[in-house]
Amino acid sequence: MRRRKFIALVGGAAAWPLAARAQQSDRMRRIAVLMNNAEDDPEGQARAAAFRQGLQALGWTEGRNLRIDWHWTAGDVARIRSDVTELAGRPPDIIVANGRVTLSEAVQAIRSIPIVFVLVTDPVGQGFISSLARPGGNVTGFTFFEYAMFGKSLELLKKVAPAVTRVGFIFNPDMSAYYDQFLPAFETDARQHLIKLTVARVGTEAEIDAAVGKLAAAPGGGLMVPPDAYTLVNRDDRAVDGASPDPGDLFLSASHQGRRPNVVRAGNVGHLPALGFVR
Repeated sequence: MRRRKFIALVGGAAAWPLAARAQQSDRMRRIAVLMNNAEDDPEGQARAAAFRQGLQALGWTEGRNLRIDWHWTAGDVARIRSDVTELAGRPPDIIVANGRVTLSEAVQAIRSIPIVFVLVTDPVGQGFISSLARPGGNVTGFTFFEYAMFGKSLELLKKVAPAVTRVGFIFNPDMSAYYDQFLPAFETDARQHLIKLTVARVGTEAEIDAAVGKLAAAPGGGLMVPPDAYTLVNRDDRAVDGASPDPGDLFLSASHQGRRPNVVRAGNVGHLPALGFVR
């Protein structure tokens, strides 16, 4: 499914409880959107435009019967908490939470307002909803991939770069603590492909550089960068998504959407075959 169509569906999910009450009052409805992106991020603005389009197609137009309050957090946990506290004190009709951290903060503080989440991995396993079929409570939304995709990605990386014997898995534990839950299964998948998995928990550019440098120091290294708020914000820095291709080296990458096309391409990160996930 194309990204814009998918995000337009979020507009539908957000509009559903509004539509249920639309005949009860002519007052303007208010949606608060918690974004992981910075406000000047083109990808974030593309998502916002698609969201508006989805709502407008359902009859909800800003300035006429709808107000949208955008909270651009740039992945800053302190800012997310501050924005959620503000929303708890002045509640909107609906909250749309992008990513695990924004959802986690929202559900802790707000119990009576509908919350629609997007870009959240394993919402059942993380305790946000009871089940995919019957979420329960005030929370519903979309999950964007299954953990089994990581094993398939290892298989793909091995096919395009057969010499890979070591793979670095880089993520930010503050933004994506849930990745630790599936690492044992992921390590089993890696062994099946004769790959040694190295986990790097990063929180600064220096830590990203160190992790990539360690992998690049010897032959047979590869890189996997799963999606989280930190890699989203830093996707155009360092190894997350910003390498220039060199002839003869193989680099498999899919951008986090927006500043670069969502395509697989050839290139390298410090001579490391790499796989990034589309967010």
